[in-house]
Amino acid sequence: MVVSSVVCFCFKDTLFSIVLAPKSPQFVTYRLIEKLTGLRQTFDVGLVSVDLAQQFLVHMKVALMAGFVIVMPYIIFVLFRFVSPGLYDHERHNTAWAATGGYVMFVLGLLLSYFVIFPLTFRFLGTYQVDATVENHITLTSYISVFVLLGVAMGLMFEMPVVGWLLARVGVLHSSAMSRVRRYAVVVILVLAAIITPTGDPFTLMVVALPLYLLYEFSIVIVKKTEKK
Repeated sequence: MVVSSVVCFCFKDTLFSIVLAPKSPQFVTYRLIEKLTGLRQTFDVGLVSVDLAQQFLVHMKVALMAGFVIVMPYIIFVLFRFVSPGLYDHERHNTAWAATGGYVMFVLGLLLSYFVIFPLTFRFLGTYQVDATVENHITLTSYISVFVLLGVAMGLMFEMPVVGWLLARVGVLHSSAMSRVRRYAVVVILVLAAIITPTGDPFTLMVVALPLYLLYEFSIVIVKKTEKK
C-alpha cells in the first residue's frame, strides 16, 4: 500500500485529472445528459484553497486512498490465504466467492458514485444560488470530502447483495421475509441515505436512496435463488 500510494503521489497530474474531472462540464456524464436531453450543460464552479498547506495535505490523502483501492485485491487475497487453512472446503469456497463478490460490488459502488451520484450532486449544489450576487467558490477540502464520503458510502452499501447471499447460505435470511418488510426497508434506506448524505439536501438524498432501493430488490432476487439451491 505504501509503494502504491507513493506511485500515485508521484503521478499527481494523472491522479487529480481523474478526481477533479466531475467538476468540468466536459465530463462524460454531463455530455451524455446533453446528448439525451439536448440541453447544453454549461456551468463554471471554481475550487479554492484557503489554507497554506491545504493542497499538499489533500494531495497526500488522495494518494493514500488511491493506493489503498489499487492494492485492495491483494490485501483480500492475503487475508483469505491466512484464514483458508482453518476452513472446510465448502467454507473456503463460500469465502472466496464472498471476497471476490464483495470487492466487485464495492468497485461498482465507487463507479456509480463517480459517474452518477457525485457529478449530479456537484452540478446541482455547485451551481445553486439564492441570489445572482452570491457566487459559489467551493473549497478543495469540501470537494474532496464529499467525493470520498459518497464513494466509500456507496461502495459499502453495494455490499448488500453479498451480505444477503451469505445470510441466505446459513439460513438466517429468507426472501419472503425481505418482501414482507419492504415498506420498512424503504424507510431504513431513506434514513441511511440521509446519514451518509454529506450535504443534507433532498436532491442528493433521493439520488443516493434510489440505487439503494434497487440494491434491496436485487438482494431479494439473490436470496431467492440461493434458497432454491
